[in-house]
Amino acid sequence: MTATASPEMVTTRAGVPLPVVALPQGELLTVSLADIPLLKNALGPGLSFHPLRLDTERSEYVILARMAPGVGLQIHYHTGPAQVYTLAGRWMYVEYPDQPQTAGSYLYEPGGSVHTFMTPADNTEDTVALIWVSGANVNFNEDGTFHSVLDTVSLQYLAEAVSAAQGTSLSYIGGGAAGVVKS
Repeated sequence: MTATASPEMVTTRAGVPLPVVALPQGELLTVSLADIPLLKNALGPGLSFHPLRLDTERSEYVILARMAPGVGLQIHYHTGPAQVYTLAGRWMYVEYPDQPQTAGSYLYEPGGSVHTFMTPADNTEDTVALIWVSGANVNFNEDGTFHSVLDTVSLQYLAEAVSAAQGTSLSYIGGGAAGVVKS
């Protein structure tokens, strides 16, 4: 626990300097949903999200997604691992219909996994999930041809463009010399 937080010296509450390996951190890297607009339909009709962390240097993003009943994504390949914690609603992969993810479910996907995301049309509420992805989604059309890549760089551009079109200001944790980005 640090009592002081300056770039020059970080100490314990007792005033003892922390080892050099301690990260000098002037502030907590934190954001609140109250300060982050819901980027409506940003990933397609019924697929909205709040960007929490967009780290382009690590190619890693964390979003809170809100998905309407009956929506889906293209089949996609993950270049790195993905983690999904479901807060509300229900979703599944077309390839695994007997393993729906419901409120309270945590899913870990290793890099190299391939699947097609969907929310069942008979859902009675939006599905809300915290999603943490490293690497990119390589998306394909129904006929197997290449569709697009969704990575942190494209998600950052999308977040900024949709936020500007909605007339909202954007706040999220960035990467590199980490800090909170506000636009």
